[in-house]
Amino acid sequence: MDKPTPTGPACAAPMPGIAVTLAPGLRRILAPNPSAMTLHGTNTYLIGTRALAVVDPGPDDSDHLSAIMSATGPDQRITHILVTHAHLDHSPLARPLSDLTGAPVLAYGDANVGRSAIMQDLAASATQDIGGGEGVDTEFIPDICLSDGALVDGDDWTIEALWTPGHFGNHMCFAWRDTILTGDLIMGWATSLVSPPDGDMSDYMASCRRLAARRSRILYPGHGEPVTEPAVRIDAIMAHRTSRETAILATLERGPADAATLAAELYQEIPVALLPAAKRSVLAHLIDLTKQKQISPCGALHSASVFQRQNSQPDNF
Repeated sequence: MDKPTPTGPACAAPMPGIAVTLAPGLRRILAPNPSAMTLHGTNTYLIGTRALAVVDPGPDDSDHLSAIMSATGPDQRITHILVTHAHLDHSPLARPLSDLTGAPVLAYGDANVGRSAIMQDLAASATQDIGGGEGVDTEFIPDICLSDGALVDGDDWTIEALWTPGHFGNHMCFAWRDTILTGDLIMGWATSLVSPPDGDMSDYMASCRRLAARRSRILYPGHGEPVTEPAVRIDAIMAHRTSRETAILATLERGPADAATLAAELYQEIPVALLPAAKRSVLAHLIDLTKQKQISPCGALHSASVFQRQNSQPDNF
């Protein structure tokens, strides 16, 4: 994750617990969990006018649960609970909300599904500690697993589920009308953390390209304000990631280095508290560049591996 860029409407902190209408049939309730990684908190979305879909119920917080239930009018009921991914700021409230309403929880799968083969191997290795696992809701299990492209229907809405791994293996975006609820894949105020083995940089870039190709009118992220120029924002994020990759390669031209050393050099502009997250993003780039055979680790691949430039080298994992 890179330095937040709080400009425009993202500067004004909305009030948590209040249902705000963003468009006909779409409301947002902010969860009370502000932090350096969540900005003002998690955005919980309500779709529909009678039978409601709740997208990303948020953290396990009784006040937020009450706020969601209070936003349900006397002629409304919650019929579906959709979760973008199994992080603690997005998914834990799904089960209490389901118990209260009887609505099923829908997602791509549990916290371990959706990883690429390489990330599965790294996660399973007992000898190659790759680290990661920040903020994972390890207990998350949906009632219904959604396949990529699955359609979820309500009485006056249809949502298309899009599997978009990268930030997290089980990450999904949800397309509704000409908009997309993007979870943590695309945000307007900062880039997403990509931390192996849950995060995968090559998957992340592929998911960004997929969303760009849909040419949606507006994006509603898991944190921060709506992204009103999706093409511009996605292009900027991808250009930023590409520039980081170029900078990593240029630095490695001067000699081998590990993720911590590279992060300290390349992320000098961010607060010290965010350097651990920066290190994880650098590691994700290093693994991706290793897959591309542009670099290789000096020995087995792990979180503290030293990497070197290499024109063509067999995989070391």
